[in-house]
Amino acid sequence: MYLLRAIVRPEKSPIVMKALFESGFPAITKMAVFGRGKQRGLKVGNVTYDELPKDLLMIVIDEKDKDFVIETILSSARSGDAGQFGDGKIFVTPVVETYTISSGKKEV
Repeated sequence: MYLLRAIVRPEKSPIVMKALFESGFPAITKMAVFGRGKQRGLKVGNVTYDELPKDLLMIVIDEKDKDFVIETILSSARSGDAGQFGDGKIFVTPVVETYTISSGKKEV
């Protein structure tokens, strides 16, 4: 299993979540976050905004679904055909163990 963490533009997160839902991946965690990447913030006139609002989407998936889910996120989060700075990042991390809190059972 893998944990995918996608940092996307806030206006894109509903689009990404809908695409994942329609593709059979309804379970997701969403958090509002602030930060900056290579774009180093945004300058408007004399004001520099170095912490930009983003959404962090987290989803745990089986190994067999990894490439499909990544492509779904990429295509639904990208701005236009070519994309642009600030569209976000996807981080992929192996999941070692999971537990269901209500039952206390370890998932396989």
